[in-house]
Amino acid sequence: MCTERSGAILLSPPPPQRNPHREMPLRHLLRRSAAVSGGLRRSLTTAASHPPWAAMGYTAWTVGAPSAQVRFAEPPRVSEVYVPEHLVKTGPLPDPDGDFVQGLAGVVCAASADGLLLLAYAETRFFARIVARQGGRALRLPPQTDALKSIDPDHVPNVARFVFNPLTRQITRLPDRVTKFEVSPLFKLRMGLLTQADRGHGPPDRFAVAELQEDNLMLRFLSERGEWENAVVSPCPFPSARRMKIDQRTLAFGGRLWWVDVTLGVVSADPFSDRPELSFIELPKGSVLPARSPLPDADGESSWRPYRRVDASEGRLWYVEVSRKEPFLLSSFVLDNDGTGWTLEHRVALSKLWADGGHPWPWLPLSEGKTPQIELLDPLNANVVYLTVDKKHVIVVDMNMKKVTGSYLYGREFSVPCLLPPWLGSSRIPSAGKHARKHETLPDVLVL
Repeated sequence: MCTERSGAILLSPPPPQRNPHREMPLRHLLRRSAAVSGGLRRSLTTAASHPPWAAMGYTAWTVGAPSAQVRFAEPPRVSEVYVPEHLVKTGPLPDPDGDFVQGLAGVVCAASADGLLLLAYAETRFFARIVARQGGRALRLPPQTDALKSIDPDHVPNVARFVFNPLTRQITRLPDRVTKFEVSPLFKLRMGLLTQADRGHGPPDRFAVAELQEDNLMLRFLSERGEWENAVVSPCPFPSARRMKIDQRTLAFGGRLWWVDVTLGVVSADPFSDRPELSFIELPKGSVLPARSPLPDADGESSWRPYRRVDASEGRLWYVEVSRKEPFLLSSFVLDNDGTGWTLEHRVALSKLWADGGHPWPWLPLSEGKTPQIELLDPLNANVVYLTVDKKHVIVVDMNMKKVTGSYLYGREFSVPCLLPPWLGSSRIPSAGKHARKHETLPDVLVL
C-alpha cells in the first residue's frame, strides 16, 4: 500500500463543505462497501419492474426519438442504451459533395457502483466516395469493412460524454474535456465514474469522472465544480520497475476508482480527494506474469484480457482467471478487507464439468483453441461467473455448486455490469455545474 503524499490540485480549490467519508482509509472503505452491499442485495430482490442488475452492452446506440431509451434484458442477455442523435451531434456535417460522410460511434465507458452510466460518443468521418448521382442523390461506395482505414485522418473527432440514469432516462452532457486531440477516444479504458452520497449510501450527492494519465496526472471532472481539471497524484512505487498496462474498464468500488492490469495488479485512487493518492495491490501469487515486451505486439498485448478479470461482487473486490490449458482451471480470489492481499475462494476444473455432462452442447468440446473466456462476474453472487465459449455460447458456472446452471446463445462481445438499486428510479443525477446541459424525460423502460 502507498501512503506517501505529494502533489497538489492545479486548478481552483474545492468548496469548503467536505464529506468525512472521503478521508477514510482504504481498509475502512472496503469493509463499509461489503456491509452496504449486504443490505442492497436483500432490497433488490423486491424490484419487479426491471432486473436487479443489467449487463449493459458496450455499444451505445443513437436514436431519432426526442428522448433517451433503454431496453433491459435479464442477464446475461445484453441491455441496450439509445441516446437521441440531436444530443450527440456537435460538429458541422461534411460537405455533401465531398467523399466523406458523418459517422457516430458510442460506447458505455463505465458504470458507477449505484447504476449511473458514463457514455461517450464520437462524431467521426468515413471515406465513402461518390460514384454516381441519381435524382439529386449521391450514390456512394460503402466505407471499408475495416473502419479504421476509412476514417478521415485530417478530421479531429468531436467527442460528447454523458452521465446517464438508465431508469429515469435523465441524461447530463459533460463539457468538452481539456485536451488538444483525443486519439481513439472511445476505446480507452482509463476513464471511470464514481459517485458519493453524504450519508455514505443511497442517492448520490456528487459524481466524479476521472482518467489516469502519464506523468502521475489525473484528468478529472467533479460535478461540484462543473469543469475538467488536472490533478497531480502521489506516485506509487511498484514491486518492479515495469509500467502498468491498463487493459480492463475502470471500476468504481469502495469509494475509489480502480485501474486494472490483468497481468500485474490494480491501482486505485479517490478522485474527490484534494490530494489523490495511488494505492497498488498486486495480483495473487502465481498470477503475476513477466513484463510485456516493449515492442508493439497487438496479439501479445491483448492475449490475457479475455481470461482474467477484476470485478466487484457482494460488496467485495474479486479477481477471476481461467487457465488456457487443460484442465482449464477457473479460479476466484477475494481481496481481504484490509486491502493487502487475496484469498482463494473457489477453483473449478472446467474440463471435469464438461466430462460430467455439465456442458449443454456436448458437441462443442473444450480445446486450447476454445478456451472459455470470462465475460462477467455476477455483481450480486460472487459464486457465479459468466463464460463464453468459442464466441458462440454463454455458459453460467456456479463455482460453489461446481456445475453449469445456465446457457445462452452469445449475443455481443462486450458488456458492462450495472447494478440497479431501488433508489435509482427516483433519484436525480447530481448537478454538474453551469456548463452541463440536461435532457430529462419520464421513464420509458422496456423489459425483454
